Amino acid sequence: MPDHLLIQAAKGETTQRVPIWIMRQAGRILPPYLKIRRSVKSFRHLVKNPELACEVTLQPVDILKVDAAIIFSDILVIPEAMNLPYELIEKKGPYFERTIQSPEDLSLLKTVTDLSEIGYTIEAIKLVKNELNNRVPLIGFAGCPWTIFAYMTEGSGSKTFSKAKRLLYQHPQMAHQLLQSITDSTIFYLKAQIAAGADIVQIFDSHAGMLSKQTFNAFSLPYIRQICAAITEVPVITFAKGAWFSLKELNELDCEVIGLDWTINPDYARQYISNKSLQGNLDPCQLYGKPKDIQKATQQMLSSFGGQSHIANLGHGVYPDTPLDNVKCFVETVQAWESTNVVVEES
Repeated sequence: MPDHLLIQAAKGETTQRVPIWIMRQAGRILPPYLKIRRSVKSFRHLVKNPELACEVTLQPVDILKVDAAIIFSDILVIPEAMNLPYELIEKKGPYFERTIQSPEDLSLLKTVTDLSEIGYTIEAIKLVKNELNNRVPLIGFAGCPWTIFAYMTEGSGSKTFSKAKRLLYQHPQMAHQLLQSITDSTIFYLKAQIAAGADIVQIFDSHAGMLSKQTFNAFSLPYIRQICAAITEVPVITFAKGAWFSLKELNELDCEVIGLDWTINPDYARQYISNKSLQGNLDPCQLYGKPKDIQKATQQMLSSFGGQSHIANLGHGVYPDTPLDNVKCFVETVQAWESTNVVVEES
């Protein structure tokens, strides 16, 4: 059976049109998701229930008509499996009661080598693959080691991640030890997702932009490189938000796709990324606009990528208060667009 549009685009093959999926598409913009979320006691309960995770994963495929499903889960599955549990506090984000600050803290962790620690996600993937029946491909995912490290050491989200960065500079040996354990766990996790049916995987370095080029290249890039080299079974999308300064180095990774956030112009990216497909990169806030403005911005984005070797997406996850009709407008505009279309600029 021939590859789906998204897989073809990831491999750099010629596609009939640009495929689209949306980061955080399975979630709070969808009324059926909200109904399910209200029926469970916590976000983690939803993530750990394979049947509900399967249902939520399928919703955007049915409602938004996107060209791929992405398994409903969370990047913090890995620290929890490593023996560092977390909670997701409504309107605040993730919270770790216990954090990693010392070699003693590090000794309490374990590298994930047992499917039982991540089994709920693996079971959800199997259920989704069966329900999809090859309609669209399924994306698996994980957080990149630096981003996971940031949460495990900071204990929550942060505007600066100064606690996490302080450990990089004060205790680099310990930092590398933790980053390596996260990397080994992540490789095991992604390979399990692929064995269960994931057709392509994305790794998220959501906080890459918190680092300087030198620090990113020392404490993030080597571990991303390990993951990309280890995943040979399916295409890999690497999304390092804010890492505009290391596009040349990202181009050297053994992955098929580089995701761009909305601050990176595709023409600029192509100066450094010559042998990979690109993903992105509409500003999520653009979807607060009027439909005609969303259409125009989307068409301009598509034109800037050139119509091939491109997976359309936002430059980061869709915001929870985004009007559903506006998200549909974005998807429909991408799917109706042809590379021969000309976007007329207003004078």
